[in-house]
Amino acid sequence: MAQPRLDPIAQPTAGRVWRYGDGVNTDAIFPGKYTYTLREPGEIAAHALEDLDPAFAEQAQPGDIVVAGRNWGHGSSREQAVTCLKYKGVAAIVARSFARIYFRNGINQGLLLLTSPEAVEVARSGDRMAIDLARCLIHLEGREIRFPPLSPSIHSILQAGGLAPHLRERLRLSGAAPTGLDT
Repeated sequence: MAQPRLDPIAQPTAGRVWRYGDGVNTDAIFPGKYTYTLREPGEIAAHALEDLDPAFAEQAQPGDIVVAGRNWGHGSSREQAVTCLKYKGVAAIVARSFARIYFRNGINQGLLLLTSPEAVEVARSGDRMAIDLARCLIHLEGREIRFPPLSPSIHSILQAGGLAPHLRERLRLSGAAPTGLDT
């Protein structure tokens, strides 16, 4: 299942909020029992958050936004905890804080991750949230909430659709010899 290329600067992101609390680990995001048995994006997406919120995999729509508390994604470094949400079509995760490895995996996979304690306080499941990266604003329940800007390198990775496409593009533009990233 090919994912549409994200241009988070040119196109503000808007969707339904799915709100979760603190300390959601990678096993709750994507059950470890499927790590080595599922390969197809649709199969992986079908199990996103199933142990935490069984309704999510059935009801979440492309463009929806996950809002979470502290330390979202702690635990293992399994990329499926990111890719299950990406394959489900989640446009962004807004959290009070992220586990470092989850944040890196998310950006590397081209998933928009933002830190905004104020948005987490205000958001409720079912709310409609819009994210304007160009202006560093979250629109939620009639409020405008500022968030810290992402670095230019993270913007570039997200615009390319993830780290591998970003590197392929940079290597192609530099005239470098083909690498294993070309596949």
